[in-house]
Amino acid sequence: MNSISLLLVYSFIGSVAGLIGGVILLFKKEWAMKLASVSVPLAAGVLLALSWLDLLPEAVEEYGEGAFAVILLVFVILFLVERFFFYFHHHLEGGETHAGHSHVQGETIIPLVIFGDTIHNFLDGVVIGAAFLVNPSLAMIVSFSTFLHETPHEVADFGILLAKGWSRKKAFLANFFSALATFPGALLTYFYAERIEEGVGILLAVAAGFFLYVATTDFLPEATHAPRKFLGRQALFLLIGIFAIVIIRTLFPEIGH
Repeated sequence: MNSISLLLVYSFIGSVAGLIGGVILLFKKEWAMKLASVSVPLAAGVLLALSWLDLLPEAVEEYGEGAFAVILLVFVILFLVERFFFYFHHHLEGGETHAGHSHVQGETIIPLVIFGDTIHNFLDGVVIGAAFLVNPSLAMIVSFSTFLHETPHEVADFGILLAKGWSRKKAFLANFFSALATFPGALLTYFYAERIEEGVGILLAVAAGFFLYVATTDFLPEATHAPRKFLGRQALFLLIGIFAIVIIRTLFPEIGH
């Protein structure tokens, strides 16, 4: 399999395959909630470990200490965009899917959900493409991490659209086409990153900042606010996510180098 085909496969895993959570919601809402209760802490652990142990060290190696400034900038930009343009998180709380901090009412939330999800998927593609330029094996881990964090997001997106009266078919198509934004993100990064001086290092720093932001502002708070009966499970899967990356790096030390 050539490089482009492999990159497309990883993009598929990280984007379209992430729709599985939303598809399950279309048929069994209870299953979707159970899936999210596992995938949220698992994704948090994987994203934290992947960012600190792989993406950040590689970014520093490629771009030097300037990588830390890029990560800080990513955090600030994502915070400002989220607060001033969208001003809501997707949360799964008490078994119900809703926009936990939403101040956007009525139908106006729908284009924001779709637009925000499309941008998110495009950035996922950038992350996968940047990792692929370092090592296809690293991109494989990144795409799996993307799959994990996209699954609960898709559950939330589907839930919002269905709650607003959208049909199952219309909700699926909207999220499917939004997920396709991962492919141009990955391909554009692959073809143009190396043409920019120190481009790979900058993109790796962006990837690390993006994953850290998602893990620390979305998934970790979600896990800590889970019902008490799920706290043990949340902690267990958080640790499983972290140790999974540690074990993979131990067994395959060539990843990221």
